[in-house]
Amino acid sequence: MNRTLLFVTSYPPRECGIATFAQDLVNAMHKSFAGKLNIEICALEESGKPMTSKQAPVLYSVNPFDIDDCIAFAQRINENNKIDLVCFEHEFGLYGGEYGHNLLAMLSLLDKPFVVRFHTVLPYPDNACTKVVSLISALAAKVIVMTESSAQLLRNVYLVPAEKIVHIPHGTHAHIVEDVTVLKKQYNLDGKLVLTTFGLLSENKGMEVGIKAMKDIVKEYPDAIYLILGKTHPVIFSREGERYRDSLEQLVKELDLENNVRFVNSYLSLKTLLDYLSLTDIYLFTSKDPYQAVSGTFVYAMSAGCAVISTAFAQALEMLEGGVGCLIDFNNPDQLATAALRLLGDPALRQHMSQSAIEKTRSSIWENVAIAHMAVINEALVEDKILPNLPPPYLDHIDRMTNEFGMLQFSKHDVPDPDFGYTLDDNARALIAGCMYSSELKPSSFVNSLCRKYIDFIGYCQKASGKFLNYVNIDGGFSEMNEEVNLEDANGRAVWALGYTLYSHRSLPFDAVQDALSLFRPCLRWMESLSSPRAIAFTIKGLYYFLHYRQGGEAEEILRKLAAKLHNAYMEEADDNWHWYEPYLTYGNAVLPEAMMMAYQVTGIEAYRKIAEDSLAFLCSKTFTDSHMKVISNKTWYHKNAQEHKEDGGEQSIEVAYTMLAMNTFYNTTKNHLYLEKMRLAFSWYLGNNHLKQLIYNPLTYGCYDGLEKNNVNQNQGAESTVCYLIARLLMEQWNKHKYVTKKQDSLEPARLGFN
Repeated sequence: MNRTLLFVTSYPPRECGIATFAQDLVNAMHKSFAGKLNIEICALEESGKPMTSKQAPVLYSVNPFDIDDCIAFAQRINENNKIDLVCFEHEFGLYGGEYGHNLLAMLSLLDKPFVVRFHTVLPYPDNACTKVVSLISALAAKVIVMTESSAQLLRNVYLVPAEKIVHIPHGTHAHIVEDVTVLKKQYNLDGKLVLTTFGLLSENKGMEVGIKAMKDIVKEYPDAIYLILGKTHPVIFSREGERYRDSLEQLVKELDLENNVRFVNSYLSLKTLLDYLSLTDIYLFTSKDPYQAVSGTFVYAMSAGCAVISTAFAQALEMLEGGVGCLIDFNNPDQLATAALRLLGDPALRQHMSQSAIEKTRSSIWENVAIAHMAVINEALVEDKILPNLPPPYLDHIDRMTNEFGMLQFSKHDVPDPDFGYTLDDNARALIAGCMYSSELKPSSFVNSLCRKYIDFIGYCQKASGKFLNYVNIDGGFSEMNEEVNLEDANGRAVWALGYTLYSHRSLPFDAVQDALSLFRPCLRWMESLSSPRAIAFTIKGLYYFLHYRQGGEAEEILRKLAAKLHNAYMEEADDNWHWYEPYLTYGNAVLPEAMMMAYQVTGIEAYRKIAEDSLAFLCSKTFTDSHMKVISNKTWYHKNAQEHKEDGGEQSIEVAYTMLAMNTFYNTTKNHLYLEKMRLAFSWYLGNNHLKQLIYNPLTYGCYDGLEKNNVNQNQGAESTVCYLIARLLMEQWNKHKYVTKKQDSLEPARLGFN
């Protein structure tokens, strides 16, 4: 059942920061939860400006300066059975009465559950302010703030219970520009060192500090230019016109900076704004308000990769610590000039700050912020967890990681890193993903060309014995690591990939299938010698798929022998409390029970089926909570007879994808819908259903982050994580084909996923 959420906020076409914030949040939630959440807007009217017409999604309006209208609005919402929850944006000045007391009158009459977001939390409130904020917080189901310092103030000064407070950072837009030089030329800034400030102009923004600093900056860098982006704040303009802007323009003339300061007097579109930020060398935040809690302009600049110089307001103190940016005192042009000259003279430091700023804000892209808000909404409504719609299965980052030779192993963020070369492992998994793409979606010359590269790479790694080497340097030489590391697992993965390619022969070019067959046949010579349980499992999978291409014969005999080995490993290790094949759970664990289930399908031996089901159930007991998948940490693994503890962090994409592959195989064998539920729940890990409530796939690059750590997401997007994500995403195409009804008492109460 769809839920309806009402936002009470300033909203475009009103020009103010909170209106822009609300629109960005609503757009992100529409994008992520389309079809599962209805969002309506009640626009707060400006003082003395009644709203005569409304445009969707604005369906209501209220005059927050008229207490009678506030009371009437609360009654109207109470009578509307369609609205399930109300979200109020709070800022001093948005509502009438002392410290916005009119909002309190509205809330005290509201029967609907609601959450409120404080955009500002004053650190030294008087008694009246303390009372209003405390009462609003007491009535709310949840109180949202955008900085940790605001959360501390609510706890320590306003005595709001900690369990009621939720910290969700201000959202940011991820924006990639390939060629800044071209962008500068487009905006008539070719050859310039660009310093920028943006936002609605008012005296508390302190733009004159930046202008005064430019006097010293241009002495050393005459090509430097300071952009002041944005029109005068409408409230300020209605009260005093362009007095402040005129004073700034006069100051520019007095300092003879007409060629070094440029005013862009307009309310910029998002694209134009992001373009300006992307071409900015240094962003200046010069606010004079020490009590300011948060600034959208500030985090937008960081997310665009600007090196930032900022006055030391609360959000800057949190975001720029550790050398992410430069902090200066309020109203101090000399400090600003010194910091700017240092950065302009050190491009490497600017680049470091740029990358650090991007890393600091990637967790707060609007998609993650939307997920965090949905978690609050779920809790307020005591709802089953609602998660974002499935992202499109685009191949952008797969293509980025693949050159003419094969798929590179690692990346620095989303930029392929050739220093570590290639691996057979990654190219084998990439071949499986390419075959799945052709089978589940549609074959194409582009996908065929990728698969061709991966097959050729596998062939490059095969020796005369039929076995494979795993590690290949960027120059095509085989790394010394091939002599230092046991390669059984890598060889097993190659067999899996080749077998799956033959299984997918109807979706692939004939010559590619024949090449895969020519690489698979020599492997039959060495398969029986494998001893590693995981390598045996990979090989069983490859043989299982090969037998769908060509039944019986030597391949089936080898599968039976390997299945017996895996069965013996289980019987030797398992006991009443440990239903597993090894004395530990490490990575890609689900391949073991999946291989046993495949062996059952080929041989019909019931003992294999029982071991498969028991071992998968055991694995799930260690990797699933009631609401999400909890991947075994690669920092500690999980050892037999060790005291049970589940450490946060060290969670990787490979474990999720392999678990989903196993669930798909078990469902296809048993038709038990609970395996589909687990498969769906596992995929939700990528969509933010994890302990950090953050996306693990990158919606901008369509890659996948390399790991979920205790307090952050590893921003690198290497081959293993990205390919495993694509495999998982393509499995959801299978999931979507199974139309079923599950009884409530038999359900695992999974997260609900939707589809674009």
